[in-house]
Amino acid sequence: YPLGALAGHLLGTVNTDNRGIAGVERMLDEAGRAEAVQGPSRASGPAVRMSLDIGVQHALAEELKQASARYSASAAAGLVLDCGSGEVLGAVSLPEVDPARPTDWLDPARADKLVGGTFELGSIFKTLTIAMALEAGTADLDKIYDVRQSLIAGPYAIKDPYPQGRPLTVREIFLHSSNVGAGMLALEAGAERQRAFLARMGLTEPMRTEVGPVATPLLPRHWGRIETITVGYGHGLALAPLQFAAAVAALVNGGMKVTPTLLARSGDGGDRPRLVSAGTSARLREIMRLNVTNAQGTGRHAEADGYRVGGKTGTAEMPGRGGYREKSVISSFAGAFPMDAPKYVVLVLLFEPQTGEGRGDHITAGLNAAPTTARIVERIAPLLGVLPRRVELRTPEPSPFDAPPAAQ
Repeated sequence: YPLGALAGHLLGTVNTDNRGIAGVERMLDEAGRAEAVQGPSRASGPAVRMSLDIGVQHALAEELKQASARYSASAAAGLVLDCGSGEVLGAVSLPEVDPARPTDWLDPARADKLVGGTFELGSIFKTLTIAMALEAGTADLDKIYDVRQSLIAGPYAIKDPYPQGRPLTVREIFLHSSNVGAGMLALEAGAERQRAFLARMGLTEPMRTEVGPVATPLLPRHWGRIETITVGYGHGLALAPLQFAAAVAALVNGGMKVTPTLLARSGDGGDRPRLVSAGTSARLREIMRLNVTNAQGTGRHAEADGYRVGGKTGTAEMPGRGGYREKSVISSFAGAFPMDAPKYVVLVLLFEPQTGEGRGDHITAGLNAAPTTARIVERIAPLLGVLPRRVELRTPEPSPFDAPPAAQ
């Protein structure tokens, strides 16, 4: 393993009999494609081309390590996904594992957080809630909701993290990350419609990759009023980050399903089902970009000069004994770039950060996960051939996956 721990979780490892027991090593053995060679000999079979871009992988790993130290996080994970082909170009989970050290795989703290665990992801889930409302026709971006009062859900009073003291449009609900607004949107659509939409987006059933199954989603046992509200703002439902990233890719690429792959693909992944309309996708791209460019957006620190980042922050309290732990959070940013015609999804997660950018003990995602995303994009965009442009287009370019206009 000449690159050491780089991409260790994906490469996997072998046992004392030289049999693959994890990752690509296991995949090759199970497919009968692994050959024993000695010395300088080369295997006779065709090479397996992974989707990873080594430059992207290195930059992602380095930036996440620096972010973990900068914000005193206990762990971190990040993903770069081609939102056309579904190729995983970078995937990092910290603490990392070294394929040459099999004992690393016995440490639960080193488990792959992108596929091996499920997490309540918090407010990044509001992207899906708004997409659901737009698809159902129960709301548009200009519809106004009175979010000034707490939303009562059984014994709980749902409040906003950043109360604005006035009614908000759907666009502003996203911008200010209103829990009350997201809960109202979810209630308006209803539990059945919410569950059906998440199923359509591929978030209620287990996902598989070439190296094995992804952790099974944890869904509410009973899907009533309380659950509808909390799922609306990203609690009460736990997902593997890779599975969530695939849904985000579909939301921004024009609405077409994305199946993540660890193997190199040619083209855009072939014919795929449509998950949301091209119009819904365009509106989501609009508000995701606005969340970064607007001075009041929670994602404003994710801006990478010239690369047109868009996305949503999330600060999710982690569950513990007796309930959620207020000071133990997963800070995340789910975004894409360039937002005028998205090519890549970036997902960043920081576990239990203790600080934020220049704000002491402020641990919200806008002050740690968002600036981490900016640093990542600034490094990987040139590697991926994305040219900087510092003038915003008045009308966003259509995604290459958008449906063509109807004949007049």
